[in-house]
Amino acid sequence: MSHGTYRWAVLAAGTFAQTTYSAIWFGIAVMAPALRDRDHLSLAQTGLLLSSSLVGSLLSLLLWGIATDRVGERIVLVTGLTLCGGALIAAGFTHGFWPLAGLVAFAGMTGASVQSASGRAVLHWFPVRQRGLALAIRQTAIPLSGFLTALVLPHVGGIRNGFVLMGAACLAGSAVGGIVLREGPEHDRVAGGPLGLSPIRDKRIWQLSIGSSLLLAPQLCVAGFAVLYLHDRRGMSPGGAGAVLAVMQALAIAGRISAGRWSDVRSSRLRPLRAIALTVGGLVALTTVLLDAPLPVLIPVLVVTGALSMSWNSLSFAAAIELAGRGRSGSAIGLQQTVLNVPSTTYPGLFGALVAATSWHVGFAAVALFPLVGWRVLRALPG
Repeated sequence: MSHGTYRWAVLAAGTFAQTTYSAIWFGIAVMAPALRDRDHLSLAQTGLLLSSSLVGSLLSLLLWGIATDRVGERIVLVTGLTLCGGALIAAGFTHGFWPLAGLVAFAGMTGASVQSASGRAVLHWFPVRQRGLALAIRQTAIPLSGFLTALVLPHVGGIRNGFVLMGAACLAGSAVGGIVLREGPEHDRVAGGPLGLSPIRDKRIWQLSIGSSLLLAPQLCVAGFAVLYLHDRRGMSPGGAGAVLAVMQALAIAGRISAGRWSDVRSSRLRPLRAIALTVGGLVALTTVLLDAPLPVLIPVLVVTGALSMSWNSLSFAAAIELAGRGRSGSAIGLQQTVLNVPSTTYPGLFGALVAATSWHVGFAAVALFPLVGWRVLRALPG
């Protein structure tokens, strides 16, 4: 198989592996009502269980990134996803909050290997002119996993089967990665060469990561709370509100691919990223104004806002590995994803508390400020 053809197999394997890992958070969310009933979990415990996989990944992302640079993506991906799959299968036979939370956190900690491993694989197989599109396709794994998990898990026959299915999927991702992944043609240019500045000491990587973490607020709060707002405040049925979210996720997939291709055409990841930050800030502000508008007016704006807020991730991902260079790409991904996962564990809770203390209008208006501040931080970066 030629390099031109094989790189797409590598991309497919990496995307599949990322999809199986990303399903953990969505799977817990889908099974949350059943878990609450079975194990008598409080709302706070349910929230902690939801964030367990993210907390676990915070402990390991940078270490997996460093390991990827040292031993290669195949070993790291196979090792991490195999342990992750085993932990999820074990969770299917476990009862009680603490054992479950521990296993889910371990699954998040080990499965996080896929972030650096699959991202570095794409870097080594795709030239710059195609890299934005390739990484965008890889990043569609997150909304795709949410769509598939919501579609499949309610019909598998209980909590045990749900965890076992997620674990088996991770094992399948590990097997496919082990068969398909190998060092790309760009690797030989890196091996033995100068590694340059460590991402941990690179101010540009920190600026990119912090700016991107501010762009996460609309993604986690507007898109994350859309169903709850439409159901509780506007009286939509759960099915109707869920359909709005499904359309938002579908458009987000298209948005990620389009943004990646746009960055290839512009030969820049940062210019499109900054443009999306400004646009999302304006759209969240418009959504705030329209919160009490008739649903036929509000819903299209809400859907576009949510979809665009989920479209930029691959641009930040690509910018991180290109700023760091090939020899430090795994470490750069690990650092960036660690910084991005911190707000993932805090934004939703803070937003919910703010809305409860004030109003939805105040909450959405506050969120509109985050991407604007993120744009300001990203503006300091060249390119």
